[in-house]
Amino acid sequence: MQQIDDMEGSMESPNLEFEYADTDSFTVELSELYSYTEEPEFSLNRDYFEEDFKNHVKGRRWMELSLEEQKAYVMRLLDALEVTDRDKRLKVSRAILYLAQGVFDECDTETDVLYWSRHNVFLLYELGIFTALLELLSMEIDNNQACSSALRKPAISLADSTELRVLLSIMYLMVETIRVESDGDTPERKAAREVFKRELGSPLYNGEPFALLLFTMVTKFCSMNAPHFPMKKVLLLLWKTVLFTLGGFEELLEMKVRTRERLNLPPLPEDSIKVVRNMRAASPPASAMELIEQQQQQKRGRRSRRPLVKQDSLDTYNERDPFKNDDARDDEDDPEDVDSGIEGEVDPLDRDVIIQPPPPPPPLRPPTERLSFPKGLPWAPKVREKDIEQFLETSRNKFIGFTLGNDTETLVGLPRPIHESVKTLKQHKYVSIAEIQIKREEELQQCPMTLGEEEVEESPAEVLYLGMLPSLSQYVIALLKLLLAAAPTSKAKTDSINILADVLPEEMPITVLQSMKLGIDVNRHKEIIVKAISALLLLLLKHFKLNHIYQFEYVAQHLVFANCIPLILKFFNQNIMSYISAKNSICVLDFPHCIIHEMPELTAESLEAGDSNQFCWRNLFSCINLLRILNKITKWKHSRTMMLVVFKSAPILKRALKVKQAMMQLYVLKLLKIQTKYLGRQWRKSNMKTMSAIYQKVRHRLNDDWAYGNDIDARPWDFQAEECALRESIEKFNMRRYDKNQNSEFTPVDNCLQSVLGQRVDLPEDFHYSYELWLEREVFSQPIQWEGLLQSQ
Repeated sequence: MQQIDDMEGSMESPNLEFEYADTDSFTVELSELYSYTEEPEFSLNRDYFEEDFKNHVKGRRWMELSLEEQKAYVMRLLDALEVTDRDKRLKVSRAILYLAQGVFDECDTETDVLYWSRHNVFLLYELGIFTALLELLSMEIDNNQACSSALRKPAISLADSTELRVLLSIMYLMVETIRVESDGDTPERKAAREVFKRELGSPLYNGEPFALLLFTMVTKFCSMNAPHFPMKKVLLLLWKTVLFTLGGFEELLEMKVRTRERLNLPPLPEDSIKVVRNMRAASPPASAMELIEQQQQQKRGRRSRRPLVKQDSLDTYNERDPFKNDDARDDEDDPEDVDSGIEGEVDPLDRDVIIQPPPPPPPLRPPTERLSFPKGLPWAPKVREKDIEQFLETSRNKFIGFTLGNDTETLVGLPRPIHESVKTLKQHKYVSIAEIQIKREEELQQCPMTLGEEEVEESPAEVLYLGMLPSLSQYVIALLKLLLAAAPTSKAKTDSINILADVLPEEMPITVLQSMKLGIDVNRHKEIIVKAISALLLLLLKHFKLNHIYQFEYVAQHLVFANCIPLILKFFNQNIMSYISAKNSICVLDFPHCIIHEMPELTAESLEAGDSNQFCWRNLFSCINLLRILNKITKWKHSRTMMLVVFKSAPILKRALKVKQAMMQLYVLKLLKIQTKYLGRQWRKSNMKTMSAIYQKVRHRLNDDWAYGNDIDARPWDFQAEECALRESIEKFNMRRYDKNQNSEFTPVDNCLQSVLGQRVDLPEDFHYSYELWLEREVFSQPIQWEGLLQSQ
């Protein structure tokens, strides 16, 4: 069968040299803040700045001023921000934005622009501009006149959100510039970064973290109360604020290592970031159409020439990779895939082909840095305590006839092979932080008096969760609504939210070229929204999971109840290769290129050609994030895994394997692995290449029969019972930790007479008018049975 598999082939998609990170490069992240329709506003910002600057600093340029003179000018701008005239405030805001953009009219290169932008941003932060902008932003959010005006308009354009866009742009430039570390940063800048990080993450602004104000903007927009809000800028600023205050993926790993050390848990078996970066992509499975064409070629007796093949990473440990074919292939779409939960890959046993001996293996490549892979499988296997308990329970029932509950130490009466098995399982036992947190929570619920009140560290994640808790479901639903509206597979509906308010110009295009430019701008706008939401949700899930498992479960359950699973599957039910290779960008219009270089004449041909990149970074980044979110909310949840099966996710996910990028393939294979036992023997038989890839690339659980369907968990699950039990645990956790009123019955009783009589009691204002009547009615006219009181004592 392996020989037959090796003979399939057509044109193969190339490996994508994609490096997953928290964000794209700094300049790309800055350029994505602006829509192409905002391009004329760059010169507007410059004009307002120069008009004001020349009035106060005669005959000199910004770069020629000393640091003290620059500070004095910025303080003058800060004072001018407090004027009541809205138009004057906007002009001053634009002048400040020009400073944050790097006084580009005085620069010759993009490097100069970035240098002065960084210099000016730290200066603006030092002089308190961010706090002033925050007050203006709060005023604009509460500006009911602007909201009602936007609601009455039939079509909303850029002009409706001018003030908000300017304020959000300055704040984004400040957050992003200060967040990104630079080699040339002075100790003062490093200290300023840490202070700003603490300020954004703590409830210093209006008694809540800054991210909560942005979440409020998102929910207000999605409830149709403020359709003019520039959502792309809000989401980008919200994502970067959360990324800055909570930390990125590498900081997360460091925090996880520290937490495991604090809990006296063994270190992580490997660095997951490095393992994924060292993985190599595998070739996708062939489609039925390709197999038929190959079969016909074989029957005509034509042998296709074999091109040279790149060695797979598995060659490092001298194994044949069953998932990697000698010949390349491109498409695997099966006409039956969309409607059927069973893949259309032709059964190898039914193929009528001439079996030929495999060709000699190509010579090994010289060793490179990327091939420093350990021999064997990439991941160390893991075993949970629960798995060992289940294994021993089954073994005891079989050999002894009774069980010993959760006892994993007593092996009396069990045969020697079982002893060896238990020893191997314990060698690979992995105790997660979540298991410790769940166990601790159970103890706190059972013994609230004995254990006392839990000491909760005021980490940025804890502060953010506490702030989000009252309205968390609204935030989740709003983000998913925006994700649905921005998804390329979504159909335009009259009742859906309009996310294009901050990209559509006042005057619609009249030429073909303008229409093409706007079309690219709209698609780019949607892609950036998907990128920001997917990264934000993933960050929240990962940080809350590390902070406390029940915080993660609360967010995950809201995502599930808001139909996140079918939404993500709908997103992937498209030509994913086209989405990842989309060229919705115009390089000459990207910031800071467009403000330094002369603008070439745009033509329809140049717009169609797009950039020369092999793939679109943000789209591949979004796809991986969405797959990771889907993995997070379905892992170890049988009811949610069944949702993947019910929504026929297997053919959708299998088509996503066409993307030759190792990290994306890994998360697709993980999602396929958890549902293989539910898909039946025929599916597994027809998809042996996929099964082989899962074996090679996904972490193993030693006693998990994922490939055979023999697990006791492979049965219909009561969805409601499982989710309700989890919901009950979450509510108990939230009530115990955050609802302080519920603990009043456990407060100590004061038995000291003097102390009780000395307590100040708040009485109603009119009590002194009627207290004599009250005394007469409630005290003097009531007979007191002193003997009865004494007897009752």
